[in-house]
Amino acid sequence: MIVATAVCPHPPLLLRELTGAQDVAADLRGVCESAVSVLLATPDLDRIVVVGGADASGEGLSGRVPTRLYAGAAQRGLRAGSRGRDTRSGTGEPLPLSLGVARRLLDTVAPDTPVETVAVAWDASAAEVERVARSVAGGAERVGLLVMGDGGARWGVREPGHLDTASVDVDEVVRHALADGDTGALAALDPEEAADQMVAGRAALQVMASAVALGGASVGAELLYADAPFGVTYFVAVWSCASC
Repeated sequence: MIVATAVCPHPPLLLRELTGAQDVAADLRGVCESAVSVLLATPDLDRIVVVGGADASGEGLSGRVPTRLYAGAAQRGLRAGSRGRDTRSGTGEPLPLSLGVARRLLDTVAPDTPVETVAVAWDASAAEVERVARSVAGGAERVGLLVMGDGGARWGVREPGHLDTASVDVDEVVRHALADGDTGALAALDPEEAADQMVAGRAALQVMASAVALGGASVGAELLYADAPFGVTYFVAVWSCASC
């Protein structure tokens, strides 16, 4: 069962070496590291699982954190991680950006912390989301879940997505859901609408919602960050989950 979660975004700029001389993501990175620290400080965790978006779902992913590949994605304005190849344990190939950023955050906060990595397809169906959620949280173990997912990417006048005021609706639903611990609101996100607004974290957030709901838990929620500094909405939140 899920006993705690942390939600972080996965822009390439969270990797310090990609920010240039001026660290434009310092504040965001600091909040993410704080959220990860809160998650790891949860008492009596049996497992720590990271869930992030990728081209295809998969478990037990490991590999490199290829800053050059991530930098290229950022410069082209592509959806974060959409060009990274999925990789199984031991291949040494690039991790999807969502999992690569998570790995870097974990290495900064608590190096050598053992974690399990799970990818969920960007366009995962409700059935696929539920399958991944049960794989993550279906047992009796106490699981801490780190969820990597961006909000809408249509807040700027340039790439990755041109300004679209419809992003307000989707991002506001996510913001309120994360602030209120509302698993139902996250589960109800429409995949097509989320895809239109380039909400890269939709599937990962719905995995979290489904996994938490499986445990019948009441949620204590804190939204630590919600802003769109680079034309993409980033959320940082922590949830503590107590069995009802």
